[in-house]
Amino acid sequence: MPGPRLTVTERAQIEVLFGQGLSFPQIAARIGRDRSTVWREVARNNAYRGNSLAGAGSRHPRGSRAGAPGWGGAYRWVYSHAHAHRRALKRARRPRAMKLRPGWGKPYPALWHVVAEKLRCRWSPQQISAWLRTQYPQQPENHVSHETIYQAIYYQARGGMRQELARQVALRTGRGQRRSQSREAKAGRGAKPWTVDFTISSRPAEAADRAVPGHWEGDLVLGARGSSAIITLVERSTRFVMLGSLPSSRVSQEVIRVLIELMGQLPEHLRASLTWDQGAEMSAVADFRIATDCEVYFCDPHAPWQRGTNENTNGLLRQYFPRSTTDFRAISQAELDAVAAELNARPRKTLKWKTPAQALNEHLVATTP
Repeated sequence: MPGPRLTVTERAQIEVLFGQGLSFPQIAARIGRDRSTVWREVARNNAYRGNSLAGAGSRHPRGSRAGAPGWGGAYRWVYSHAHAHRRALKRARRPRAMKLRPGWGKPYPALWHVVAEKLRCRWSPQQISAWLRTQYPQQPENHVSHETIYQAIYYQARGGMRQELARQVALRTGRGQRRSQSREAKAGRGAKPWTVDFTISSRPAEAADRAVPGHWEGDLVLGARGSSAIITLVERSTRFVMLGSLPSSRVSQEVIRVLIELMGQLPEHLRASLTWDQGAEMSAVADFRIATDCEVYFCDPHAPWQRGTNENTNGLLRQYFPRSTTDFRAISQAELDAVAAELNARPRKTLKWKTPAQALNEHLVATTP
């Protein structure tokens, strides 16, 4: 019926006025509703003749009964507001088949298996929701919101798939709750001559606004007990990720050697700049500048948000490499390349749901002579 549903108070008023002999238009005027709303309410939710009605109910004084003269139609029924409200609530439930959860005694919907496969690839529910709309534009039955996916995850986590999907239910950081972090930038502990004249404030504006690809952020991701590490590079504009293995050590010469190899895989116009923190692993940065013709800029002390894209990427990598158990010396470059390829195949909201690989490829195609 049009407008908001009748409340139990309004139904109680209809019962009283109906028993007093008022017509439907008169009742509607009293309660401030349309006449058709009142007529439809009595016609749909009446107690028929009240034979099985438990409790009070109103019968219209002019309603015809057993062929006697009087008003016909819905006026001949018994109306109880309690009975009518129960019927209305039951009808309003309108149970529908769930898109991702099985009905009672039924198998899992086919769509759930598609979603579960993406969850195993560590896609977020929001990424999966956007991908489904892109993949099935003319099939709305295959569209689900990220909230529906979250509800399905929590539902599954109570059952047999708890271990498989536990990583999706928990925070990506592995913590059970958020904790406050200090934002105070403290002074450096010692002189770092390799950072002089190359602070982030001197980085070109085109790197800051992400308008032009070729500006990278980098860092080391440490393993268990800080005994091993890998290099992570992420392009600021396309969010494209590259990973480098450090099997022997993370001294500056080794880090610079691997960085030169990674940057050597890129065309010259995609080696505009690199932003790093002030770690000692970059003390030999001059060799990197000479070999790649790529300028390096350093963040302020204790300011990881100045490399926000890289920090977010490192958080994603912890899904694959938990800090407490990972030994990067046992992980090959081929395995790192596979993880990077998986990250580069995830659609990103900031890229309008393109993948980093697609965004970088579009740029390469556009700049090919």
